[in-house]
Amino acid sequence: MNCDQRRVQSLSLASCALLIVTVVSPLGIALAQTTQAPPTKKPAATVAPASTVHPASSTGTAVSAPAGAPALGGQTADVSGFRSARFGMSESDVRAAILKDFKVKPEAIRAEDNKGEQTRILSVQAPDVLPGGGVSEISYVFGFKSKSLIQVGVTWSKATDDKITAEQLFSNATILRTHFSGAGYRPDTIATNVPVNGGVLMFRGSDAQEHSTVLLLQGTLSQGDNNQRVLTPSALLLFYIADAKSPDVFRLPAGSF
Repeated sequence: MNCDQRRVQSLSLASCALLIVTVVSPLGIALAQTTQAPPTKKPAATVAPASTVHPASSTGTAVSAPAGAPALGGQTADVSGFRSARFGMSESDVRAAILKDFKVKPEAIRAEDNKGEQTRILSVQAPDVLPGGGVSEISYVFGFKSKSLIQVGVTWSKATDDKITAEQLFSNATILRTHFSGAGYRPDTIATNVPVNGGVLMFRGSDAQEHSTVLLLQGTLSQGDNNQRVLTPSALLLFYIADAKSPDVFRLPAGSF
């Protein structure tokens, strides 16, 4: 399942955002059609969606990269949601938060269900959530059992803004990675600039409550000069996740099949 398809906001924790990193040989990736490439000084790695991998102990060694910059002013990251929407809120409360944050009409908020994981999703489009970053789509996922907010995702792509370019997506990704790298996430949870299946994990980190932030630059990889893989970005995905290790999604009971 590709994370850059049209209805990307409907993808939930277990299918896209929960990433397990395992060590492989170093690998360089450049950005197509730009003069600036993602840094490749740190050891590279490969990741896959959580629904298709087993614990890292069976395939390799889990790794985390140190923070790229110290926390500004000694601050500590607090990943409790996005804007006025907070983890644990009900659907009605999140709808009110969306109206407050983005000044849209109630009918601009779309609702759908993830049948596989039995979660509910609200989504809305808004311009310049990241100043100058183009139109994005913000999605809010409500848990299977709790019926409360467990994840917020922000997506930039041609599907959300037909004027957005590969260069703009990379610029957005770089701005956000720099911001998160200095935001006070736990150093032992941080990974940056990691080549992944179909793109680059620009940032991953958790706060003291194990709430996580994942920034994923999706795109098409091709072979460039000097055996360097070239990435042409097609989508930028940002996730705020309440519990990436045990997401509140439907799973078949053990032993039922």
